[in-house]
Amino acid sequence: MANNSTNQRTDNPTPQPTTRKEAKQNRETANDRVERKWNSTGSFSIGLRIIIVVVLLVVAAIAGSMIGYGVIGDGNPLGVLNPSTWNHVLDIMNGVESK
Repeated sequence: MANNSTNQRTDNPTPQPTTRKEAKQNRETANDRVERKWNSTGSFSIGLRIIIVVVLLVVAAIAGSMIGYGVIGDGNPLGVLNPSTWNHVLDIMNGVESK
């Protein structure tokens, strides 16, 4: 026959906190027991990951500009890399009239 008594639980050795202060202290001691490693354990360090993300953002921006200018705008996709194209875009944004 199984013991159905709820008073003799051993799975939670710490008593339940009665105040918020006690709960906070219990959380702090629990966090002290668990060591967290923030060091990168993979083959890439955080600096290299940031550089990779920035490079991918630049590549995505260039690819999106080429698709927008070449496919949607019916222009030459490589024309987006031309500085005169960007001067024209900036002139339109600033309200400068073209000749």
